[in-house]
Amino acid sequence: MRAFRSLLLSFAMALPASAETLCTLLIDAPTGATLLEEGDCDRPVTPASTFKLPLAVIGYDTGLLIDPETPVFSYRTGDPDWGGAPWRQDTSPTDWLRYSVLWYSHRLTHELGADRLAHYARRFGYGNADFSGDAGQDNGLDRAWIASSLQVSPRQQAVFLRALLRDALPVSPAAMQKARAIVERRDVGGWQIKGKTGAAFPRRADRSFDYARGWGWYLGWAEKADRQVVFVTLTQATHRQDGSPGNLTRDAFLDEWPRQLD
Repeated sequence: MRAFRSLLLSFAMALPASAETLCTLLIDAPTGATLLEEGDCDRPVTPASTFKLPLAVIGYDTGLLIDPETPVFSYRTGDPDWGGAPWRQDTSPTDWLRYSVLWYSHRLTHELGADRLAHYARRFGYGNADFSGDAGQDNGLDRAWIASSLQVSPRQQAVFLRALLRDALPVSPAAMQKARAIVERRDVGGWQIKGKTGAAFPRRADRSFDYARGWGWYLGWAEKADRQVVFVTLTQATHRQDGSPGNLTRDAFLDEWPRQLD
């Protein structure tokens, strides 16, 4: 426990001065025991790109996704491309998660529809399962998970992740295995860490974005020998930052991981 608290303190110090930690939650995956909980881990916020993890499970369970490299979808003129060159090329499921390609998500959500997405989210216990999108905008299949109607708490994220690791979601075991296989892996201090970032900015009343208050998620699981730890951390900027809030949160978290856990 002392090591985990040292991790939290070091993580907080590693964050940019323009961000604060809203929640850090570490859970022992085999037992479900809480190893560390700091902050308000029950406050629901937008999942942003972390929604790609449950969407991957749904995609594999419904057969829209086949394996790590199939299907490959092609970029179309008019698709979101602000993610740079990786968003303007043919994209596989593995590329989709690695580069967090928004339009690939759109291909899946439009094929699935709001009702089926909500059905799965309710079965997963994933937040409020609201895919209506922005009020009056009819954009749920494009934006529900990005500073819009879909809201999920860090604790709900952790429960989902633990169920995903333990083949305990109400889907086929193959769907869970295939979804786990495409999550980006990093080797840090002898641990294998598989995780997903997420970033979004609150909307003001005039529908502009508040770029000074961006949310940053980093969540996933870490494995070493017989140890398996689910982690969720959520930050929010206090000033405008250089870089994605999700990437900054991930980098600060991983920078401290190897120095504190052994």
